[in-house]
Amino acid sequence: MIVAQALLETRMLLRHGEQLLLTVIIPTLLLVLFSTVEIVDTGAGEPVDFLAPGVLALAVLSTAFTGQAISTGFERRYGVLKRLGASPLPRWALMCAKSASVLIVEVLQIALLTAVALSLGWSPKGGVVGALAVAALLLAGTAAFSGLGLLMAGTLRAEATLAAANLVFVLLLVCGGVVVPLERFPEAAQTVLGALPVAALADGLREVLQHGAGVPWAALAVLAGWAVAGLGLAARFFRWE
Repeated sequence: MIVAQALLETRMLLRHGEQLLLTVIIPTLLLVLFSTVEIVDTGAGEPVDFLAPGVLALAVLSTAFTGQAISTGFERRYGVLKRLGASPLPRWALMCAKSASVLIVEVLQIALLTAVALSLGWSPKGGVVGALAVAALLLAGTAAFSGLGLLMAGTLRAEATLAAANLVFVLLLVCGGVVVPLERFPEAAQTVLGALPVAALADGLREVLQHGAGVPWAALAVLAGWAVAGLGLAARFFRWE
């Protein structure tokens, strides 16, 4: 049941042009723009080396949180989830299927963004250990954002979810360390912003891909905490209608 629902969810995601704009085109344009035009001081080194990990984190945010929250919220409003609730598919299996479909779309996103970044001169580091660390970060980030997105979609009205999800996306884009280093913010705000899941994901990816560090355990711990909290609350409070 989970596999069948995951394939259905993937087809539905890929058919929505506005979702593809959010999940593919916007991150790609930001990567190209900020890498080629000196808008923000990203520190020493090539701008693309700082920006590419942040944009990968943004891609996970846009697909797993914003896109999923909006699409699931309107499925709930139009009665799609109510019909699924009457089927043998349990609530946890629906969440697993939606998370799996998100992972499939993210693979396509990451392949595209990686190709664009490499064409802009990106030189990722890390080796085999780094690749495994990146995979762990992306999985943990997907779980965290999926839980939060499903929690929002399963508890708020569709219109409120649409507004809140887009607002959170914009705020995290600006304040989450994606394209603007957290060091540019007041010192008092850095601790709070650094605890956000998108900041933990972006910083963890930079530790590996930009600085060649090992497994960023601190970032993984933050993402795991958000994943447990988000998925647990979504499983508890998600309403089919």
